[in-house]
Amino acid sequence: MALHVGDTAPDFTLPDQSGTPVTLSERLAEKVVVLYFYPKDNTRGCTAEACSFRDSYESFSDAGAEVIGVSSDTVESHEKFAGRHELPFTLLSDRGRTVRKQYGATSLGVVPGRITFVIDRGGVIRHAFSSMGNIGAHVDDALAVVKQLT
Repeated sequence: MALHVGDTAPDFTLPDQSGTPVTLSERLAEKVVVLYFYPKDNTRGCTAEACSFRDSYESFSDAGAEVIGVSSDTVESHEKFAGRHELPFTLLSDRGRTVRKQYGATSLGVVPGRITFVIDRGGVIRHAFSSMGNIGAHVDDALAVVKQLT
């Protein structure tokens, strides 16, 4: 079941691209979080999306938000992907797809989907956008919502 605007975002802890555990609630204590789920490192669409978030990273940061990407790829894959594309934000490894399932971040209920959530500092989802093809809207819409929240 997918989460919607107004729902409380489930808390979780996953390893980042360096293997360090990241807990959502700890990040929310500091900033609004833009949490985006994507299918796979180094694929055309996912690379384009990550690079779009990278190119807008300073705008998100200036608006008081942190960008976090999540896929089921390994920590090592995330480390290489982040390095290759100079990604300044956190990538989390959800190997068992547990968090993806909690957030309902799938297409047709099975395939890993491309879904972006904006979560306020109180842990409430303020924006949810799902589209496999409209990659630019993930970034543009999320940034517009972040600017309204901060």
